[in-house]
Amino acid sequence: MDTTAADEFTEPRQRPAYGPYLLVLFLGLVACTNVANVVFASWLKTHPERLIMLSSRNRYLIGAVGAGISPIAYVVIATVRLTLAAAVCHFLGRAYGDHALRWFTRFLGMSQQAVDRFEGQYRTAEWVLIPIFVGSNIVFVLSGTVQTRWRRILPLLLIGILGRLAVLWWLAKEFESQVKSVIDFLQRYQLPIIIGSFVLVILSNVVNIRRGRA
Repeated sequence: MDTTAADEFTEPRQRPAYGPYLLVLFLGLVACTNVANVVFASWLKTHPERLIMLSSRNRYLIGAVGAGISPIAYVVIATVRLTLAAAVCHFLGRAYGDHALRWFTRFLGMSQQAVDRFEGQYRTAEWVLIPIFVGSNIVFVLSGTVQTRWRRILPLLLIGILGRLAVLWWLAKEFESQVKSVIDFLQRYQLPIIIGSFVLVILSNVVNIRRGRA
């Protein structure tokens, strides 16, 4: 086992003062994502930059390219948004240790066996998982929980982000007509889509809250 990649799980002896602020910031990022999930049908064509500020999920990034976002805005905004989310999750893991990991896995509905298996995969393939799963909160919470050094994570994170952005840009251009057709569809039916998205966001959060309390 590569002990240089990540240390053993550790419980912080004393919660750092920045912990509660990170929780507030994380909840803010979750709220931004929920807003994006509701307004995407309206904002994708008219405000693609604002949309990927709220959430840099793959579908929004591809849609933003189809909507005509500039390459510079696309790279800068998405890189900042994804890096911010990764940093918040990583330092939540550092601040709250195994408690943070349990919070996230509980909301994701993962069993303890799945968590242990995922932890083992992370320890042995950290250098692969970080670039591939640049948008995964659980990966970066785990990186903080096992005390992976941030200076080790950052280059892997940036490689993953730039690689993902390049692939998504290429896909959006390669299937440009299909992407634009989807955008036109969203514009045509944006009101019912927004209403449906709002309902789905509410239901999803209710399910996650109940799962977290179970």
